Amino acid sequence: MSTPSTVDRAFESALYDTEHTTLDTGASLLAADPEADAELARRGEEFVAVAWRRGWQPADVVRLVRRDLDDVHIRLLAALIRAQAPHDTPRGPRWRAQLDDLPTGAPPRTDRFSHATAVLELYRLLLRLPALEPLEEPTGGPARPESRMLTRIRALLAKAEATGFAEEAEALSAKAQELMARHSIDEALLASRAPVAEDAPGACRIGVEPPYEQAKAVLLDAVATANHCRAVWNEPCGFSTVVGFEADLEVVELLHTSLLVQAQTAMTTAEAAQRAGGRKRTKTFRQSFLAAYAHRIGSRLAAAARTPVTEDLLPVLASREVAVTARLDRMFPQTTTTRLRGVSDEAGWAEGSEAADRARMSPRRPLR
Repeated sequence: MSTPSTVDRAFESALYDTEHTTLDTGASLLAADPEADAELARRGEEFVAVAWRRGWQPADVVRLVRRDLDDVHIRLLAALIRAQAPHDTPRGPRWRAQLDDLPTGAPPRTDRFSHATAVLELYRLLLRLPALEPLEEPTGGPARPESRMLTRIRALLAKAEATGFAEEAEALSAKAQELMARHSIDEALLASRAPVAEDAPGACRIGVEPPYEQAKAVLLDAVATANHCRAVWNEPCGFSTVVGFEADLEVVELLHTSLLVQAQTAMTTAEAAQRAGGRKRTKTFRQSFLAAYAHRIGSRLAAAARTPVTEDLLPVLASREVAVTARLDRMFPQTTTTRLRGVSDEAGWAEGSEAADRARMSPRRPLR
């Protein structure tokens, strides 16, 4: 019987022995044996490859590590992902974009024991990742270039986020939503006239992170529904999976991000007014503010989505809705609903509703 390697003994102590797990023992073994470094890195790449086979994507793991660990772990993870990428199977444009967004820079130089401890902490998290619903994505070929309309939408939302004037933000957001509606319909018509094999609903994951993640998930669900998509929240993993056609997924990501930024700006202003009136900033105020904001935005987007369209568009939109629902049901045969918790601050609810009114999207113009 061969003698276990240093890495095997360190893993047995720090990762696999659930009754007597001790990082210090494993880190001490690794720190004392520099010749184990290459095997330790290779085993980390294997953990990354297993995570991909279990349905995870680079942005998902980075998000989880950022939430549960520290910056040093994020940089260690980024190095592992980059090292494993040449050995990976071909991936689609969203995956490649996530690789491009990985943090750069090497982890800070520390003593061997501290470094080994951080590595084992990261590996312990990777080892315990649950299986996720796989997100199938077309592979090969370059990423689809962003359309001129999406570029305009992105610019409008950026201006809405940056302005300090509520009326200007409202007008810019309304124009962006109008373009989003037109963009979605144009994409649907193009697909119906020149269908291709890949013209089917896709899916992406959007981070829904603390604090106040429940209200943020409600907001994302409202944005997704209004833009012909469906969202399912995975609270433990810190994201929602959004199912829809690619053009709609793009605008959901854009609009959700913009509305979150506007909500944060409005909440900061509201809290300043509360403090000026002698009231201290509270968690319940912020939770109630964001819950009301999400609820109000959802109501207004739902009203906009009820705008009638011409009869020739109805079959196209109906068939795409059926396709999105079918894809959602295949990915998530069992889902549950949840209710917002911690909504008890009347002032926060009122301020959040008013902020949503200022960020509202105008009703969509008739589409011809």
